[in-house]
Amino acid sequence: MLVVCLATDLQVCRKTDAHVQISLYVACVKFLRRISTFTRRYGDWVLAIALATIGQLDVWLPDDYHTGSRPVLGLTTLAMTLALAWRRRRPLASALFIAGVLGVQTAFAPTPHPPDSPFIVWMISAYSVAAHCGRRSAILGLVALVVAVDSWVTLTPNNGGTDLVFISLIMLGFWFAGRVVRSRNVLTSTLKERTEELEREREKRARLAVAEERSRIARELHDVVAHTLGVVVVQAGAERLHLPPDSPAHATFASIESSGRAALAEMGRLLGMLRTDEDSDALVPQPGLARLDELLDHVRATGLVVELVVDGTPRVLGAGADVSAYRIVQEALTNTVRHSGSSRAQVRLRWESTALVIEVADDGVGPPAKAARPGHGLLGIRERVALYGGALVTGRSELGGYLLVARLAAPSA
Repeated sequence: MLVVCLATDLQVCRKTDAHVQISLYVACVKFLRRISTFTRRYGDWVLAIALATIGQLDVWLPDDYHTGSRPVLGLTTLAMTLALAWRRRRPLASALFIAGVLGVQTAFAPTPHPPDSPFIVWMISAYSVAAHCGRRSAILGLVALVVAVDSWVTLTPNNGGTDLVFISLIMLGFWFAGRVVRSRNVLTSTLKERTEELEREREKRARLAVAEERSRIARELHDVVAHTLGVVVVQAGAERLHLPPDSPAHATFASIESSGRAALAEMGRLLGMLRTDEDSDALVPQPGLARLDELLDHVRATGLVVELVVDGTPRVLGAGADVSAYRIVQEALTNTVRHSGSSRAQVRLRWESTALVIEVADDGVGPPAKAARPGHGLLGIRERVALYGGALVTGRSELGGYLLVARLAAPSA
């Protein structure tokens, strides 16, 4: 008993740990999304304000480190650092503004010991103009920054050729890094757009396939209903001829016959809207399970070994359900021949008390490892099963391949 209690407690703890882990994972994802949103909206401003604060502290500290004019140096440093707030929205304008402000600082406040923050600003600006601009704008921004920085290095006391080459190479490195990032972003954006376009096209094709299948089902049901209605009209007309013209029943059967003929005419016009020029089987009688052997013979002619198994006592289905059952088997075997690469298939009809269960299995490649969108044939099967309040299940069969199980309502006789 103690062992059972310990095992139960251990399972509860494991379930609790799993729930805690899932909750923590969801919380982390939400937190990272909020950080990403905050960074996209306010990250540049935070960076600009931080560098501006560091630069102003560096300029106005009470020491003799800076020999230039502190007011000019402070204003130019503030202008260059705050310009980074627009580095992604207006990258070229930001780079040109920083280059111009650096030129003003070189002319009016030359110092051999400038603040450190402008160095970071130049590198970030070179990266930003490369990452967020086209080729021409990126080259223009780089040239402006390099000219401004090289002029500052050349005209500032105590700077030599080594500083000129070193700073220029670093800026070029940041610029090339920005171009690489831009190319990756453009590629990612292109692939995303292409994926969304393919997804929209796939959904459009699926909707068209469903519409075509529904139209086909409507045409088949029209034939079934028209046949039944024609029988009613003929029987009503025959009964009317056997009754005296002045009897009430004669008028009733005449009304039934007239209404039936009008309904048949309207259904004929409706069928004309549903028919297309490509309907080659417009005048062919609708198939049913009685013609299933012919279908299996056609499939066996392709080289696929097909076995038919019938469980239970077959009974008469409604005309529409009979056609749908035949079409389900036909579409399932067509998919097997086209896509499964199998050599053997089995069709099982299981007659239950209130339903007909259709199972089609093969020994092919089987269902994909990841859930994929159903093909057009499977969409058509779903439509037929849903029409008669059934259910459809797919998976791996006992033969090792694909399994399709369709359940149609079939009330007992």
